[in-house]
Amino acid sequence: QVQVVESGGGLVQPGGSLRLSCKASGIIFRLANMGWYRQAPGMQREEVATILSGGGTNYADSVKGRFFISRDNAKGMLYLQMNSLKPEDTAVYYCNAQRRSTAYDYWGQGTQVTVSS
Repeated sequence: QVQVVESGGGLVQPGGSLRLSCKASGIIFRLANMGWYRQAPGMQREEVATILSGGGTNYADSVKGRFFISRDNAKGMLYLQMNSLKPEDTAVYYCNAQRRSTAYDYWGQGTQVTVSS
């Protein structure tokens, strides 16, 4: 019943920007911890940015100052604004929703971000 769906990925040139979106349903969104993760080919999934139910944020060192995570609780939406994109940002980006009551993670299907000239 919980559904997490990402969108907004695509092909962008180095230095460009993209905004990813995530729609989460079937949970009380405002109470959920949310995050963006990414996985490049042959690599493990890594945390990119998180935003807690209280609004606190955390970013991976590799994206700090370039990426910005935000949420719209009224719409049940999570966003990731990605600026100054680099080829090493190329990955499948996944949206994560954590039900705090059980600490259970729900994952979206992923959206491909490719940074290339």
